[in-house]
Amino acid sequence: MAAAERAWGAAVGVVRLCRRFCHVATPHTFKKQPLHQYVRRPLFPLRAPLCNTVRFMFIQTQDTPNPNSLKFIPGKPVLETRTMDFPTPAAAFRSPLARQLFRIEGVKSVFFGPDFITVTKENEELDWNLLKPDIYATIMDFFASGLPLVTEETPPPPGEAGSSEEDDEVVAMIKELLDTRIRPTVQEDGGDVIYRGFEDGIVRLKLQGSCTSCPSSIITLKSGIQNMLQFYIPEVEGVEQVMDDDESDEKEANSS
Repeated sequence: MAAAERAWGAAVGVVRLCRRFCHVATPHTFKKQPLHQYVRRPLFPLRAPLCNTVRFMFIQTQDTPNPNSLKFIPGKPVLETRTMDFPTPAAAFRSPLARQLFRIEGVKSVFFGPDFITVTKENEELDWNLLKPDIYATIMDFFASGLPLVTEETPPPPGEAGSSEEDDEVVAMIKELLDTRIRPTVQEDGGDVIYRGFEDGIVRLKLQGSCTSCPSSIITLKSGIQNMLQFYIPEVEGVEQVMDDDESDEKEANSS
């Protein structure tokens, strides 16, 4: 009997010793530990990876001769083979991106080129460093959305299309020079020049983008475009800038 009691006591002692070093708890003594002691959480919450890598597109900027205009180059085609001008917010009804850009306070006009976007601010007092972050974000969000750049196709303005069979020899030569020699150079500066007619030796042209309100636009017309046209086409006597009705009204309002 005594031996049995000693054996039982030894067994109980071994069990207690195991519980002490192995932390084995009975159902009556088990204590729940907080979950955070067993699960290591990151310092910052995990975010789902962005599915569209366009969000990380690198947009370059390029100065233009117009201090109020800046050329934004998204690194991908914009309109590829043509240009589109939005001189006022009302003209942006057919482009979701242009509408979004006009919502940024201080944006005066928007212009789409083959691979760039020109944004013109309202005045020189506005700092580009304040406008550029919103413009960057708007352009990146648009390309990430996958929306079409233009939702409503509109016919090109008169004279913007290439030479046609109805053009005489002089007009055809004027359009060819504009398309091959003059427009590519103007587009490098964030603008464009559109043919609007030829009458009595005067070539009527419309400036777009950064060239619209550029201080050196007259120099561009007279010393650049006019001299080149007169050199190749003797029938050209001069060049005249034309404006649309809404642009003329805006210019008169600003001058008054």
